[in-house]
Amino acid sequence: MGGGSPCASCKLLRRRCSKDCIFAPYFPSDDPPKFAIVHKVFGASNVSKMLQELPVHQRADAVSSLVYEANARVRDPVYGCVGAISFLQNKVSQLQMQLAVAHAEILCSQMQQEPSMSRQQMDTEDKSFLLHNNIATLPQFMNFASSSNVVQEPLKIESFWT
Repeated sequence: MGGGSPCASCKLLRRRCSKDCIFAPYFPSDDPPKFAIVHKVFGASNVSKMLQELPVHQRADAVSSLVYEANARVRDPVYGCVGAISFLQNKVSQLQMQLAVAHAEILCSQMQQEPSMSRQQMDTEDKSFLLHNNIATLPQFMNFASSSNVVQEPLKIESFWT
């Protein structure tokens, strides 16, 4: 940086920002909270070591990951971003199950409307959907008459990105 404004790191650490400051390209002076949170969670020395060990072309991505993980750690000190990932994976699983149940209900409804239709007469797309989602091996899904039989748990929705 030299004669210009010091980077956020040098500002926070109250030191002179040199032209070869490792933090300057990734922690600009106009965004001090970005470095502050990373420093709080990981420490400036550790971040400096991590950045020095990486090739220059990977450092920006590493800083983005560090900032994301630091924010997640402040919100959830035990699980960090793993908690956010786990929450999203569970949500995806719930939605996939709801989709499979809804598709099974549609097939049941179609089979009730056309009583002569047997499982062998279902079109190939329905069979592949059932096999892919393991519904064909779980006959209890075929007994759903309406979505009122599905137990819904209230979801705790928390934003990890704000």
